[in-house]
Amino acid sequence: MNDREILAEVSRSMTMEADELRALTSELDGEKVVAVAKALMNCRGKVILSGCGTSAMAAKKIAHSLNCIEIPALFLTPSDAVHGGLGVLQEEDVLILISKGGNTQELVNLIPACRTKHALLIGVSENPDSAIAREADIYLRVKVAREPCRFNMLATASTLAVISVFDSICIALMQMTGCTREQFAVIHPGGAADDRLAQSVFRHAAVAAENRAYFSPRLRTRNSARLF
Repeated sequence: MNDREILAEVSRSMTMEADELRALTSELDGEKVVAVAKALMNCRGKVILSGCGTSAMAAKKIAHSLNCIEIPALFLTPSDAVHGGLGVLQEEDVLILISKGGNTQELVNLIPACRTKHALLIGVSENPDSAIAREADIYLRVKVAREPCRFNMLATASTLAVISVFDSICIALMQMTGCTREQFAVIHPGGAADDRLAQSVFRHAAVAAENRAYFSPRLRTRNSARLF
């Protein structure tokens, strides 16, 4: 491939992924999306996510995003889960299993423990007839028409779709829980985000301090005197 062909292929793939995400907005089951958002908001324990392959990468990203808005979450490796790692799952937790086909055996193996512990199970897949879909308390179907790769096999658009749906749910949760800029700053003490947040928070804090000082009974006379 020459340079022009490489760029054309990259552009084609990005356009396909964008088109798939655009189409997904009208195909999602709105009631299920709301149910997932409310389940995460009302979770009194932890949100535990698990997946294999590219679904694992999506699960890890979602866990991080939830932590960023102060909904405690973690990724549980399926192989560790069946060797004692499932001890982290408790009754007040939410377990999210992500599998494109919905029949990934490593994830299906986690379902009996989830039932025994009475944790809430959320299943995410393309296949409503899959084992995970059938067993889930809440099943969210996330499906794309086609992957950009020529073989329609490499899970790129489908993985991006799952991440996008949960990113959007996280943004909704920020509104639902009343997440503030100050809260966000506390858990982002590093990086460029911290610099922007710190400047904003310190600016708001300075204004608040000035207002408190001006309207303080002890200082009101002194402040009033400055005006004349």
